[in-house]
Amino acid sequence: MQNLRIAVDVGGTFTDMCIMDETTGLIRIEKTSSTSDPIEGIMTGVAKAGIDLADVALFSHGTTVATNALITRRLPRTALVSTKGFRDVIEIRRANKEDLWDAYKDVVKPYIPRRDRLTVPERVDASGAVIETLDLDAAREVARILKKRGVEAIAVCFMNAYLNGENERAMRDILVEAMPDIPVSISSQVLPEIFEHERFSTTVVNAALSPVVVSYTNRLGDRLAADGYTRDLLLLHTGGGVMTPASVKDFAARLAGSGIAAGAIASRHIAGLCGFPNSIGLDMGGTSTDVSLAYEGQSRVTKDWSIEFGYPIRFSSIEVMTIGAGGGSLAWTDEAGSLRNGPQSAGANPGPACYGNGNEQPTNTDANVTLGRLGTSLAGGSVQLDPTLARNAVATVAEAFDLSVEAGADAIVRVANANMSDAVRLISISRGYDPRDFALVAFGGAGALHGADVARELAIPVVIVPTNPGVTSALGCLLVDMQHDFSENCMVEAANADPKTIEAQFARIEKEALDRLTHEGVKPEDIVFQRSIDMMYRGQWRSLAVTAPSPIRSIEVLVEDFHREHHREYNFRRDDTPVSLFRVNLKATGVVPKADLKVHEPTGETPGPASRRTVWFDEKPHDTPIYDRAELPAGFTLEGPAIVEQVDSTTVVPPWARAEVDKYLNIIIRAKG
Repeated sequence: MQNLRIAVDVGGTFTDMCIMDETTGLIRIEKTSSTSDPIEGIMTGVAKAGIDLADVALFSHGTTVATNALITRRLPRTALVSTKGFRDVIEIRRANKEDLWDAYKDVVKPYIPRRDRLTVPERVDASGAVIETLDLDAAREVARILKKRGVEAIAVCFMNAYLNGENERAMRDILVEAMPDIPVSISSQVLPEIFEHERFSTTVVNAALSPVVVSYTNRLGDRLAADGYTRDLLLLHTGGGVMTPASVKDFAARLAGSGIAAGAIASRHIAGLCGFPNSIGLDMGGTSTDVSLAYEGQSRVTKDWSIEFGYPIRFSSIEVMTIGAGGGSLAWTDEAGSLRNGPQSAGANPGPACYGNGNEQPTNTDANVTLGRLGTSLAGGSVQLDPTLARNAVATVAEAFDLSVEAGADAIVRVANANMSDAVRLISISRGYDPRDFALVAFGGAGALHGADVARELAIPVVIVPTNPGVTSALGCLLVDMQHDFSENCMVEAANADPKTIEAQFARIEKEALDRLTHEGVKPEDIVFQRSIDMMYRGQWRSLAVTAPSPIRSIEVLVEDFHREHHREYNFRRDDTPVSLFRVNLKATGVVPKADLKVHEPTGETPGPASRRTVWFDEKPHDTPIYDRAELPAGFTLEGPAIVEQVDSTTVVPPWARAEVDKYLNIIIRAKG
């Protein structure tokens, strides 16, 4: 009986595996060391967990393969074919810089060098009319040259092709005829939107990644099938859904940033189970912290993102803000004598000073060990921590400020908490959301160590610590549906917009979405469409997405919804300014059946602490009970100070807080009184 669901999240240090039994709702976890070939780490984890893949009904995977390929530039040789005169669009970019005041820091080079950017004569005007058909002789010559050069992927990006892709399709046909085994991405299919740099950039990334991710997914699929897995491999994409290998070839860039979306999905789901539709995810790992936000049960989505500055990927992505604050982040003093924390990190090797691998600079982990908040072993005893080495490292910072070692450690932790609090402010307050209306979901290997303090800094009333904080991102891969995002330009002033014309656009996109999801094996009754329209005030460049009804009957209602959303986002509205429609969007979801997490009834048991130790809070020592999380039943309450230890994380309940274990075995932390 196929009753198991497996989710895998491959990280830089560990490969996390989450295994759910559909019949009981019970979850177990497995961690194994990541390998240079991620597939070997995955299969090692499967074997270590004793899983028969013939019993697996769903295998979902969040992968960093695409992200790492872009960062390391280990990409196949890719070519760009563009309209004559526009070969340098991806190098000119927007002529902006990541750091405006650094005159010496250049934007990294394009993914395709100039010698592999070729052009052909063709022309489509701003209305979509073909002014000059594709020069077939020139196109065949380009195909001949690229074949001779041995390119492995090709992007075709013509000006104004977002309105009419006829010439792009003709170019693709010629390239495929000459090189049938080479993937060709055309911008009118990948991203039919205005703004040529964003469209060109997304298509180039899509083309360059296609051979990489297709090879990876095929190899992984073959390994799983050889060991008995009979279903489709599901791959998490940045939009918060999953896609099958059938879609990867055409939309490979959707897997860039796949890994960080899983944590945002899991935190949103867990908060919803606990009764909090508004939630902020705080995923703190070894080198960084990812912060996400969900409002009324929906994650914030953005199209303004990239792996490397200057080369945007305009596919919809769950908005996640990443900062350099993790367990291995280094504490240091700047030239002005101020204490800083990160973004530099000790990484996994040599790691924090307490690992004993030669690092002598203090990290957040060393500070927490010095304060007693973190014990002397991690990962079930597989990693031993040396408190003396931690104190010696922290002392180097404490002495610089004439502080005791404990006060120095407390200062390090406070700076780290301040950095994370600032990130939460950016994703909440700066977006028009009040963090006091949210619950904070603290997870990752170090999130539960700092979650309560970050919540107190921001007046967030509730902290939720999931059952297995260290593998919560892997759990997120079990909680997603098949999903694709579609968009089409619709540039018209609201006063001149025709509801029937817009409805016809949506109908056309919905048919394409239906065909794609049906091709992936989704039943029509499991398909859900969510519409939105990007709108803006006349003269604006950036737009806001407004939920659109089905069918669309009134433009006036859409305009009023836009005014209201603009006021919420920016705290002002201009009712007397004309509004323009910019783009229609469709999120097409194929609902995947999900097993429910097991509900635990209160037992009335009151387990005692496994041990006690001195833990420092606010520069004062406290005799603190240490609990084993595996022993804590539903309904059990804790009065701070208390420490809860488990294999994959440690939870801190400060003296000013109390905690309760809910029916899903999450730890819910609130302030006393």
